[in-house]
Amino acid sequence: MPDAVSGTAPTVATNTAKTSVDRGDQMGKDTFLKLLVAQMKFQDPSNPADTNQMMSQTATFTQVEKLSEIAKQNASMLALQRSSAAGAMVGQTITYTDDSGAATTGVVSSVRLGSDKVEAVANVDGRLVPLGRITHVGKAQTTAG
Repeated sequence: MPDAVSGTAPTVATNTAKTSVDRGDQMGKDTFLKLLVAQMKFQDPSNPADTNQMMSQTATFTQVEKLSEIAKQNASMLALQRSSAAGAMVGQTITYTDDSGAATTGVVSSVRLGSDKVEAVANVDGRLVPLGRITHVGKAQTTAG
């Protein structure tokens, strides 16, 4: 809906959660593996590395790898959970914050599922509402006739 003052449509601010955070100040599994290979490559032949130390480092590398796999699985489960929750809203009466900041109520007729990069959107009485704007979900009101 165009703004009466500027004649332009207002922008909708949405916040989406990221499934991962990339930080340049932290070492990943690739860095760890490079350090392990460099240590083996440049060790003193007359004083080789302790086998217990090598086993410990290998176990640490395996733990880092497995934790990375668990993080990916958790991200997939979160996306599945969000899709399930979004689908359960169909037919429900919801309250959401509209573009002007006012609380608006309507019935969800359909939901467009999102991804880790795009937020899911509910179709409420013909308006597309990002799920992040929904403040209350309840049962649809029925009128006695």
